[in-house]
Amino acid sequence: MALPKTISVEELFAPPVRSRASLSPDGTKIAYLAPWENHLNLWIESVEAPGDARRVTSEDRNLLSYHWTDDPRWLLYTRDQGGDENRHLYRVDLEDPDAAATDLTPFPGARIMDLKLPAARPGKAVFSSNSRNPAAFDLFELDIATGDLRTLAENTEGAATTLFYGGGGDPFTIDVTEQGDLRLSRWNEATQTSRHIAQFDGADYPLGVYPLEVTPDAGGVLFGSNRGSDRLRLARLDTATGEETEVDSHPQYDLDTRARVFPALPSPLIFSRRTGELIGVRYLGERQVIHALDPHFAEVLENLRNLSEGDLAHISSDESEQRWVVSFTHDRDPGATYFYDHSSGESRLLFRPRGHLDPEQLAPMTPVTITARDGLALPSHLTLPVGTEPHRLPLVLLVHGGPWDRDSWGFNPLVQLLANRGYAVLQVNFRSSTGYGKSFMKAGIGELAGKMHDDLIDGVNWAVDQGYADPDRVAILGGSYGGYAALVGVTFTPDVFAAAVDIFGVSDLACFLRSQPEFVRPALAANWFRWVGDPADPQQEADMLARSPISRVDQVRTPLLIAQGANDARVAQAESDNMVQALRARGVPVEYMLMADEGHSVENPENLIALYRAVERFLDEHLGDGRDAT
Repeated sequence: MALPKTISVEELFAPPVRSRASLSPDGTKIAYLAPWENHLNLWIESVEAPGDARRVTSEDRNLLSYHWTDDPRWLLYTRDQGGDENRHLYRVDLEDPDAAATDLTPFPGARIMDLKLPAARPGKAVFSSNSRNPAAFDLFELDIATGDLRTLAENTEGAATTLFYGGGGDPFTIDVTEQGDLRLSRWNEATQTSRHIAQFDGADYPLGVYPLEVTPDAGGVLFGSNRGSDRLRLARLDTATGEETEVDSHPQYDLDTRARVFPALPSPLIFSRRTGELIGVRYLGERQVIHALDPHFAEVLENLRNLSEGDLAHISSDESEQRWVVSFTHDRDPGATYFYDHSSGESRLLFRPRGHLDPEQLAPMTPVTITARDGLALPSHLTLPVGTEPHRLPLVLLVHGGPWDRDSWGFNPLVQLLANRGYAVLQVNFRSSTGYGKSFMKAGIGELAGKMHDDLIDGVNWAVDQGYADPDRVAILGGSYGGYAALVGVTFTPDVFAAAVDIFGVSDLACFLRSQPEFVRPALAANWFRWVGDPADPQQEADMLARSPISRVDQVRTPLLIAQGANDARVAQAESDNMVQALRARGVPVEYMLMADEGHSVENPENLIALYRAVERFLDEHLGDGRDAT
């Protein structure tokens, strides 16, 4: 096969033509995100008269998600300011197209979390906000039409306690013990007391118990459980007795919990729009599996699967559950979105978000398993350039964030950019990655800059031994934890890498933990303190420093590009500033991109394009263009 045409950075990273479509509850309108002045905004069009689309927001920052309410007059969405993660809730009135969106939570410096639209509470939205106390999230109910807010419960216990909606009655709480375990209780707002229901081992839940949903009758809590099992399955807790019973499971796969880290991804739980009852459950291995728990949804699901070779992503229906709008995950045809009418059997393609990209020109992503030096199996993904002999190619090791996250099969614009430039791309799910059982995740405890990094090096060695990679032309690239891994790569194993790219990565573990917002700190006992240590303990702090790239800048001889968002609320700008200053003080060249209007992700299209143009140029300079070898 001939080499594919060069796909520009703009073609891969520009906003999709359309995305995130969903159906109104009455089944008459479709909402979706599409660009306006180069930023994703909210649009609607008629189901019966496609093409009558109109824009209903005018935001200068990409919208990532939105929500239909039970009244099709209103749409809700959230957005922050410049990446600071202080998300406010906005309302759009579809009956007043000239009106600006209304900020329903105009609280300076505060954010909302855990937005829910309970089926049993028509016209209401429930969420948590720290508008009263920056360190504590209270529970609120919003009247969507009037904008009136009512406090359901004040969090008087502080940052260690999280309130969540209790199905119309008193809320539930999750609090973190000093040992990092998690306790579920039912809060009594009248007496300001709580009744204990269950306790969970914090080591099993570094990011908290997820999923966690109260049943419509409030008699149970659906949650992800691995009690007595290595696999994360769906269970129900009886709120009166605390008894746990299994609801559904997969013999090999965990629940698909990626939405815990990236809320724009689909939840593992699929609920009926009409009743609020659970109708489906998602699991994820090399590919997704959906279990239907409702006979009607099982019939619908069978027909939806026939629409695409991809995995079902976003699913929405009208209240009759006859009309559906669905999209698909696919490695080379991302986000294809369809309308399906179950009563007639009619289906039609609504749009392909990136229809300008030819799937035949894109590189397939292939699941592979790599054996670590201690025998642990590492589920990974290999993407090889199209039209190139897969032998001694320049390799980019692309490291995911978290570390409590995972790489999975699907479209990744950065992977496609690199493959299009002739690079092999390897994504290793190193120990501590989630979705492969709790023992795999917990195998990373105490192993930052240790076995977690060894797994990445073992991945590189595998690619070299298989003949795919040229050992003299290997780069490491990642964001967040992946940025830390890139810095570890150039400070702990500098001879392995010919280039490195760190995007908002941690350089000093102790400083990183000390800079966390007050409301985050209690949760650190279940994740960072357990995995790497508590900086308040001098002995642990010394070990953290030994695992921090800032302590080994004298080892750096690899060309390095660092990118950082100035408004990052998770990895402070100082993490990158200090690393750059330490390197420059030694006379080590380092490129530094500071984005003034970004936080812990790069969302503005102009910044995405500028960043990945820089990455493209940087890798070409230090690895060479992989297509030159053909």
